[in-house]
Parts: sequence; structure tokens; C-alpha cells
Amino acid sequence: MSCRLLTLCQYETNKLVRINSVRLGSLKWTLNVVILMFICIMMLWNKQYQELDPVVSSVTAKLKGVALTQVPGLGDVVWDVVDYSGPAQEKNSFFVVTNVIITKNQKQGKCAEVPREDKVCQTDKDCSKGAWDQHSHGVQTGACVKFDVRRKTCEVSAWCPVETRSKPPRPALLAAAENFTVLIKNNIRFPAFNYVRRNILPQMNDAYLRGCHRGDDALCPIFRLGDIVHQAREDFAVLAVEGGVIGIQINWDCNLDRLMERCLPKYSFRRLDEKESNRTLYPGLNFRFARYHSENGVEMRTLYKAFGIRFDVMVFGKAGKFSFIQLVVYIGSTLSYYALTTIFIDWLIGTSCYKMEARQNYSERKVESVQDKQQCILSVSFVDEDQLRLVRKSRKKSLQNVKPLSVLPRKENNGSHLRAMLELPKQGSTPKLTPINGHGSKPLPQRGPGEPAWCLCGGCSSTPLHQEELCCRRSRGPCITSSPLFHPLVLSRPLLEALLRYRDPLGDPAGSTDALRHCAYEQYIAWRLGVPPADSHPVVPRCCVDKIRAEFPSLDGDYQGFRPR
Repeated sequence: MSCRLLTLCQYETNKLVRINSVRLGSLKWTLNVVILMFICIMMLWNKQYQELDPVVSSVTAKLKGVALTQVPGLGDVVWDVVDYSGPAQEKNSFFVVTNVIITKNQKQGKCAEVPREDKVCQTDKDCSKGAWDQHSHGVQTGACVKFDVRRKTCEVSAWCPVETRSKPPRPALLAAAENFTVLIKNNIRFPAFNYVRRNILPQMNDAYLRGCHRGDDALCPIFRLGDIVHQAREDFAVLAVEGGVIGIQINWDCNLDRLMERCLPKYSFRRLDEKESNRTLYPGLNFRFARYHSENGVEMRTLYKAFGIRFDVMVFGKAGKFSFIQLVVYIGSTLSYYALTTIFIDWLIGTSCYKMEARQNYSERKVESVQDKQQCILSVSFVDEDQLRLVRKSRKKSLQNVKPLSVLPRKENNGSHLRAMLELPKQGSTPKLTPINGHGSKPLPQRGPGEPAWCLCGGCSSTPLHQEELCCRRSRGPCITSSPLFHPLVLSRPLLEALLRYRDPLGDPAGSTDALRHCAYEQYIAWRLGVPPADSHPVVPRCCVDKIRAEFPSLDGDYQGFRPR
């Protein structure tokens, strides 16, 4: 438990590599300045230093205008705001009648239904008493009566005569509605800042509202309906025939900072419904209403099918005010942009645009390879190759035949070699070296009867462990143990005792056999493998292991064998 608590008192930090380069340093600061400028521009442009609050609003509209129209069957009819302003169909909207179909003097009774495929009849049997559907004007009586000279239809109990016209007149009867005006009153509030405003600004008085015009003043809250439709890129005369839906958008983008306070509405207009009649069913917008009266004690009505334009007022907006917390959050969120500099420079160093030596040096200092605990990476060196192989330990394959994960240049162990060469003169004259990388003049050794199949030098013995099945050669040739350097560097007892004394000055000068054997292994590794990578385990060929064990045998005949870390 105490060990776990101690881990809480530890601090870990990232490892950095500093490269002294004028080019890279200049590139780094140039990129950092560009990123800083981008961050500052975006912060000022989008006002990321402000706290934002959405708008809460209410809208009312007041229509003005009078029109005189010639209605068939009624003559001259004057339309005022009560006549052409239909009922409010939803919140923040108003409706203006622009066209109408009138059916006069309807009263309760029985009359012929409007001809349709399912309403045309020949006899009373074709009509069902009490039948009706969504398109019927009334309930069928079961009789088949004449509609006109050529057609018969089922008789219905309804308001008679029924409405027979379906298409509105062209041009629209109330095309003069183009000159009607509407006063839009919009009250807004930003609750977070307790800020209240309306689109009728404090400096606007009664005289101003009577004389303002949208063409001269973009803040004027009085709109001509024709101008609204025109700015929505529509033709009022065409739209007025079947009707439609126009959106009036009011946008409040307010800056409530003291030195830059500004909160004014911006108006825009667009059509909201499908304007192409041939692309949609039931185009336009219409509704029906009736005006009732009595004649000789009989209730009668005039039915109006009104077509018109619905104007939907939509209010959007937000207000912003400086907030130190928002500024800190924005700065914190943009610090990650500076990682782009590191990513770009690392990529640049890794490409062919940079020197190979510098790339390799930078990679070695920055990247430290760590193998998974489940993997055992072994270092292998062959006498007929100048490179070091890294292979994965295998329980099914001979180590001699395992494919390498990577091939690295060998790093010399200068300290061990220096000590060994100092001891060579003590052994007598410098031995005559025989080439071992090639075959030279010596004949190739013949494979013996008990020689393993993986052995290529003729000096390896069999072993039950696959990770110990390693020869000193990659191709067939003389064994490294036949080299004149093998005995002085690996098996020389005076040299090994000197190395042991070097490590432990007060230890046994003769040294134990086990210590000498392990020191011989280390001498071979330093000679042939140099300095293996830190995350790998060096492997001594089987032929060399046999020679070392024969020279320095275990007293009890028990050897630990190959046990990688």
C-alpha cells in the first residue's frame, strides 16, 4: 500500500531533443508567428473572447392599405385591412389576401355535385345515399340529377349552389396589395445581460415613422409588400395569383462591449414554399371563409375562397460581451495548433529534403524502441556478414532460419577490444590472421554424420532448444573457432582473469570456472556483436558455446543454457 502511495508523489515529463540548426530554428519561429497571427485574426473575427447569449423576441405586425376591385357578380368592392388581412395562422406571421373566388347566395338545400369521375352517374343506382368523401361538397341523397345539358351527377345535401370554380382568376383581383404597407414591431431581450431593445429605435419618433422609406433608410420598420416580395426575388403579380409564403428574417448580431457597443437589426427576405406549380401538388396558399345574411327569413351566405401571401417573421440573433473566462478557454483550445509546427518539422526531417546523417542522428536520439514483454528480440551476428540481425524468438523454427525483423550496422565495443589488444602482446608475437569471411584456400568442411542440418561450419552440436540452434555462418565455410583470434580474445585464461580482476580488484585472481566461462561469452559478444541494441539479447553461436564449455567446464556438468531476458 505504501508503494502505491509513493507513486502519487512522482512527476513525469516528456523527453525533448534540441537541434542546433539556424534553418530549423528560423522555420520554427516563422511557423509559430503564422499560427499566432491566424489565432488572433480568428479570435477578433469571430469574437471568441465574448460570452454569447441567444435572443428572446416577440413580433407584432400592423397592416395599412385600401384597394378597389371589380368582382364579377358583385361590381366594385372596396377592400380594407379588415377584409384582406386573414386570420393569423401561426405565431409571428400575418396573411394578406391577393386573389379570391366568390360563390354568392348559398343556402341549405339539395343540388347537383360538381362532376368528377366518381360523381358522374347515369341512374340513381350509381349514387349511394349518405355517401361522402373528403372532396365532396355535401352528403349524397341517392338521386342522380342533371348538372348541365351533357352531364349528370349525384345529388347532395349541401350549401347550394356548390362552388364550381377551382382555378383562381388571372390576373389577381387584389394585385393592388403590392402597395400595402406593414409596420413590424420586434421586441428583443438578452436575458444573460439583462439587455432589452426593439427595432423601433429610441431616436425614431412619429414624424420619422410617417416619412421613412426602406429605400433610403435600412432601419425603417415600415415595409411595402411589393418591396418585400421583390427583395425575395419574386414577382408580386405572379405570386398573388395562387399565393405563397414569404419569410422576413430579422437578425440581431449585437456587440455589447462598452467601447464597441452596437445592436441594430438587419432585414432579409426569401420565399419559403415551393414556387414552381408544376413541381408540387396544391401549389400556393388559400383558405375559405363565409359571410352570412338572411333573406326572407332564410339564412344565406357568400363563400370566399381566398388566395394570398403569408409573411412569416423569423428572428435570429445573439449578443456577445467580453468574458475573461471565454478568452482563457479559447487560448487553451488553440495551444494545440502549435503542435503543427513540430509535426511539419519532424516530417521535413524525415524526408529526402534533409541530410541522411542528420535524419539518422535525430531519429536515434528522439525515438527509443521498447519491445512488448511478450516478444523476445535476439541479436545475431554471422562471421560472413558485417551487419547485426534482430530476430524474434521462435519455439517452432531454428534460430538459424528465422527471418530478421531488421538489419542494423554493428557498433564496436571499443573498451573491451582495447583491453583485449593490450593483452595480445603478452601472449607472444601477433598471430598470423587467416581470412574467415571467404573460403580462402582451405577446402570446405564436409558435413559429418551427426552434424545438425542447420550447421554450416561443421563445429556445432545438437541442442533441444530452437533458440540455441545458431551457427557462426550464414553460408557454408570455415568455423570462426578456427580463427587465430578466437583463442587469444575468447579463451585466453590470462586475459579473462585480467578482465575479472579489472571488474573486482579484490576478488580471486584465478577466478571460478563459471565466472571465466561467462566472461568468455561476454568477450565473444564484444568481439563479434559489439554493442547490441538495449532492447535485444545477444546470442552466441553453438560452435563457440561448445568450445567455451570445453575450455571452462562446469564442475557439476550442469549448464543453464540460453535464457534471454
